[in-house]
Amino acid sequence: MATPYDYVHGYSEREAERLHDQAGAVCDLLHCDTAYPGGATVLEAGCGVGAQTITLARNSPEARFVSIDICAESLAQAKALIAQNGLTNVEFRQADLYRLPFREGSFDHIFLCYVLEHVPDPPGALTALKRVLKPGGTITVIEGDHGSCYWHPETQAARRAWQCLIDAQAAIGGDSLIGRRLFPLLSEAGFGEVVVSPRMVYADHSRPVTVDGFVGHTIIPMVEGVREQALAMGLIDPETWQEGLGDLRRIVQHADGTFCYTFFKATALKV
Repeated sequence: MATPYDYVHGYSEREAERLHDQAGAVCDLLHCDTAYPGGATVLEAGCGVGAQTITLARNSPEARFVSIDICAESLAQAKALIAQNGLTNVEFRQADLYRLPFREGSFDHIFLCYVLEHVPDPPGALTALKRVLKPGGTITVIEGDHGSCYWHPETQAARRAWQCLIDAQAAIGGDSLIGRRLFPLLSEAGFGEVVVSPRMVYADHSRPVTVDGFVGHTIIPMVEGVREQALAMGLIDPETWQEGLGDLRRIVQHADGTFCYTFFKATALKV
């Protein structure tokens, strides 16, 4: 069986918790316009620990989902989550995105979220997914873009700590700036009617739930998670790292802190 591709955030219990926190913080923003009709068969590619799966299954209770991931441990967590919530419209399978064990045209729709940024060959992944999609079927792709991020107060140390996240992911073949590339990637893969919409998250202390849920429990833990890689690669020194993390935490702790980040959601057709 294939092994997981390099995942910059790791597979720890804390990372699984962060993924669920992130999904909850931006659920309405990203899923408000995604629903599938009764009888549709949907492939969720790269389901991870099920953070998106649970929303997909709840929002489209009459559709059938096949959720795949390459990591057996993540699949076990996703399967347990779905069972705990009494959902019965999801089947889980361990599979490699580049070697999908499905016949051509097996699915009415495909959904993937935060997947292309982590795989070594995004065009190849889209080509593999297109093969198993029926003609006229849709693909929905959601990705972030770490280059879209800005905050107040911004310090040089905080910016350097944030850049470590981008550089550490690039060093293992990922692309945390991929959100801006969704239109050309899907177009060049041969999909038609490509539409990309930016989904901005803005947080200040008039939105305490967003500040805590998105900045405090998603963004800061994501940066914290690459500390060892960043130091080992010589991207930053320990003192600047600690200062930068402290400056990012200040956004949550002080009333003048603000934070902004943009996700990109794309839909397209197999023509």
